[in-house]
Amino acid sequence: YGYSSAEMIDGMKSSLSRATPAMIIFILIGTIIGSWIHAGTVPALIYYGLEFINAQYFLPMGLIICSMTSLATGTSWGTIGTVGIALMGIGMGLGISPPLIAGMIISGAYFGDKLSPISDTTNLSAASADANLYDHIVAMLYTTVPAYVICLIIYTILGYGFTTEANINLAQVTQIQSILDEKFNLNLIVLLPMLALLVMMVIKISAIPAMLFTTFLATLISLIFQGSSLTEALTAINYGYTEESGIKMIDSILIRGGIQSMMWTFSMVYLALCLGGVLEKAGYLTVLVEKIVTRIRSAANLVTLVISTTFLSNIATSSNYMSIILNGSIYRKVFEEAGLKRRMLSRLLEEGGTQTAALIPWNAAAAFAAGTLGVSTLSYLPYTFLNYINPLLSILLAYLGIFIFRVAPKKESSIK
Repeated sequence: YGYSSAEMIDGMKSSLSRATPAMIIFILIGTIIGSWIHAGTVPALIYYGLEFINAQYFLPMGLIICSMTSLATGTSWGTIGTVGIALMGIGMGLGISPPLIAGMIISGAYFGDKLSPISDTTNLSAASADANLYDHIVAMLYTTVPAYVICLIIYTILGYGFTTEANINLAQVTQIQSILDEKFNLNLIVLLPMLALLVMMVIKISAIPAMLFTTFLATLISLIFQGSSLTEALTAINYGYTEESGIKMIDSILIRGGIQSMMWTFSMVYLALCLGGVLEKAGYLTVLVEKIVTRIRSAANLVTLVISTTFLSNIATSSNYMSIILNGSIYRKVFEEAGLKRRMLSRLLEEGGTQTAALIPWNAAAAFAAGTLGVSTLSYLPYTFLNYINPLLSILLAYLGIFIFRVAPKKESSIK
């Protein structure tokens, strides 16, 4: 079509420039996870969360524990591979169906992953829609919190029959807590980095300085309370926590984080953004959108379309990163012309992309969850209530005219 290599590189530059803050945040996610583990913040959260295990309320409490862990760490995979494994053992000891336990774990893990300011998909969705990170998180609360409450009620009802603790196998929980208590000073002060980040998120301090500050605070706590040297604390920022306990499950919880741990995600997102920039520059996305959007006459139809095509992109590419980036590029201009806020688009990208990744057997997210928890995707799928209630609720609310975020619409827009 006559585009030169220089013009295609310009398209890549344009796409990358919009996402530069998110790319920086990807690096800072690594610094936070590494420094928070080294400071005892993440170990304390897991330790105290496991204190609240109760037979009758195992499912709702497990959901909350997974949610809090993924909120603090920004990773659904890390939550599934750590706390999730422990909860599987406890739940099976109670006689609860493994697919039901796995569905609860995945629902909780993706709730936190979706809303955490240090989650890669949260930042990627905001960047792809060119939305402010905190505006994006607030927008997601409108549909995610109601869906979460529904799930909490469902898990409470399903778990109500498990009233005896006689058969609980607490060996894994006791082992995890014992090792964490031995390796870290778990006083409540170590939770300050997480509290500080949540406060700064509420008062809308920019993400990059907020994340830098909490990394510094965690490093300071590590020096004071964990007896770390400055070299060890700085090494944790770059390489993550690296001290092995000799116990595989404990090491899978602790050995993670650091700038270097984010480089695979960083490189994949970098290449996907370059591809999106070329597709946008050469007009492929424009042609694709024109054919689809000409049939759209309402904001509710547009909501359904974005969630559906992002989900279908997940199926086609096996990557929620790629589906989020491509659909963000496709619909960004459509939302602008329709007078809809960017944070609404970023919310839909999460609902169609992040939430559905674990529901597709050949997607990397589903393969990881199934392999780690020992339950096939099709077996746990009916019980991952949050992952499909959230997008379906978003579509329903849109047709009821609820939570549609508008700016002053342009007169020529055909979408009402």
